[in-house]
Amino acid sequence: MSEIRLHMPGPLLAGAAITGTPAQAHYLAAVMRRAVGDSVLLFDGQSGEWRARITTLSRKAAMLTVEEQTRPQHAEPDLWLLAPVLKRETTEWMVEKATELGVSRILLTTSARSAVTRTNPDRLAAIAIEAAEQCERLTVPGVAAPAPLALVLASWPAGRHLLVGDESRTASAAAAVIADAGPGAWALLVGPEGGFTGGELDGFGKLPFCHRASFGPRILRAETAAVAGLSLIQALAGDWREP
Repeated sequence: MSEIRLHMPGPLLAGAAITGTPAQAHYLAAVMRRAVGDSVLLFDGQSGEWRARITTLSRKAAMLTVEEQTRPQHAEPDLWLLAPVLKRETTEWMVEKATELGVSRILLTTSARSAVTRTNPDRLAAIAIEAAEQCERLTVPGVAAPAPLALVLASWPAGRHLLVGDESRTASAAAAVIADAGPGAWALLVGPEGGFTGGELDGFGKLPFCHRASFGPRILRAETAAVAGLSLIQALAGDWREP
C-alpha cells in the first residue's frame, strides 16, 4: 500500500499525539481502508514531514502518534499567482494545478471583464490541501478571497516581479521577459475569460514591477495561461532548475 500523506496542524515532533479531523478519520477508515498500526505521513508546513502510526481509528475519529521525521522542512518557491475568478469547476482546477506547480500564494482577482466575482474560499483551501498532500510538497499555498485587481496592485511589495499574460500579441516572448528581468521573487497575473481591456494593459505598462509578456501565437484560456506561465517561471527562475 502506498503511504498516505495528511496535512495536520503542528508543530510535529516525535512522540506527539495528533487528533485527526472527522473527515480525515473517514478518509483513513472508509476510503483508504487503513487500520490501527498502519503508518501515515504528516506535514504541517513548518516542521517537515513525519511518519506517524494510527493508534485509534473509527469512521468518525482518529488518533495518531508521531514517530520519526522523514524529510526536514526546506525552502519552497516564493511564487504567487494572481488568478481570475472563473466558473466554479475551472477555478478549482486552477487552484489544484497551481498548488502542484509550487505556488506559495493564490490571490483571486476581479477586473473589468470579470464575469464571475464570487467563490468559496473554504472549498478552494481544501482543494489546495488535497493537492499538496498528493504532490508531496511540504507546504500548502494560501488562497485569498477575491479582491479587485487595482487594490492588489496598489499595495504591491517591493522587489517582486509581476509577469502579466498579454494576449494582444504586442508583448515580447515570456521566456525572454523572464530572463531579462533580473533577480527578485515572481508572481503571475492572468486575466479573466474576456481578457484585459486596452486601458488595463496600458496601466500595467506604467507600473515598474509589471512585465507584459506573450505566451505564444495562440489565444489561451485563462486556466491554460496560468499553467503555462507558472511553468515558464519555474523552469527559468524557479525550482525546476534544480536536480
